Amino acid sequence: MNRRLFLSATAAASAAFGFGRIPALAAQNFEVTRTESEWKAMLSDLEYKVMRDEGTERAFTSPLNDETRPGVFHCKGCDLPLYDAETKYDSGTGWPSFYAALDGAVGNKPDRSLFGVRTEEHCSRCGSHMGHVFDDGPQPTGKRHCINGVSLVFRTA
Repeated sequence: MNRRLFLSATAAASAAFGFGRIPALAAQNFEVTRTESEWKAMLSDLEYKVMRDEGTERAFTSPLNDETRPGVFHCKGCDLPLYDAETKYDSGTGWPSFYAALDGAVGNKPDRSLFGVRTEEHCSRCGSHMGHVFDDGPQPTGKRHCINGVSLVFRTA
């Protein structure tokens, strides 16, 4: 294998797996914007990795996975209300899961970072990565919004 072929194959594999990618949302305009240094100052390393670099927290590590009180889950990046606790359910996946977001609270885009296409979900006000939405949830929507707990703040009703 020559060097050019090796570098081409490495670049293609990196793109397929999402390594070294710049999140597509970074170029979009959102109501709430911050510089990279401002985001890093306000978020922990894990929060930054998940919310700004579209990472994922480990399953079963968020205390919000077990939260059952009435209230609303807000975006940790801008405090926008995203999910009513009434729509939360135990999906068994290890991440807080909801069958619906509040109207206009989240946006979606295709995520091709693994071996297929998933639907990425982000805050509609600041663009922070929340998680993914799948078509295997309960009624009435049939959706499972599988959300990283580090992206959320819970406020009781």
